[in-house]
Amino acid sequence: MLDKKDKEILKLLQYDCTLSVQKLADAVGLTLTPCWKRIKRLEDKAVISGRVALLNKDKLNLLLSAFVMVKTQNHSHEWHDFFVSHVRHMPEVITFCRTTGEYDYLIHVVVRDIKDYDFFYKKLVGSVGEIRDITSCFSMEEIKNTTQLPLV
Repeated sequence: MLDKKDKEILKLLQYDCTLSVQKLADAVGLTLTPCWKRIKRLEDKAVISGRVALLNKDKLNLLLSAFVMVKTQNHSHEWHDFFVSHVRHMPEVITFCRTTGEYDYLIHVVVRDIKDYDFFYKKLVGSVGEIRDITSCFSMEEIKNTTQLPLV
């Protein structure tokens, strides 16, 4: 169970994970050691699953964001495991979900341009098989993109 101090620490770390333990402690009204112990406990319990640098897609010339919806003809555990292991290792894929509704999977892909997307598409379709339907839509404008989870 997370208390108010844990949530305050997590909110600050989501905003900037480079904050020192001392700055975090000061911001949430704790001393250094209790704050460090809370962070360590949150890491040990995998509430904090990692710390990363967030990169700017535009500065890296990754200008095309596509959402790929896949409908499969095979719903066996074996095919699912094969598909998941294949797609999970594709570097263009930044989010991959099994979904309810008309489509079985949603894949968020980030690439430089339509040519790179076409290469990704051919690689996906040509290597996994048993896809009944696949459709894509492309982001025209990114209105909100955050990694910060709502902590209430």
